[in-house]
Amino acid sequence: MGDVAVRNRLKEIRHDHRMNQIEFAEYIGAARQLYNRWENQTTQPSLEWVLRIAKRTGRPVEDIVYLEEPG
Repeated sequence: MGDVAVRNRLKEIRHDHRMNQIEFAEYIGAARQLYNRWENQTTQPSLEWVLRIAKRTGRPVEDIVYLEEPG
């Protein structure tokens, strides 16, 4: 499979909600610093967080996180 990486679409989802990072982090119940790391792809949310975000935003899990194939 090569170097497959998990990525997220949190920035796009946040923009769809017309919120800044502070507002969106509060909306989903996460600390701003933690949310910032997710949005900048420094780290990825745990499965528990992905499920919480999916429930809060009404988005399927596949809209939030995905596998990025190399090349």
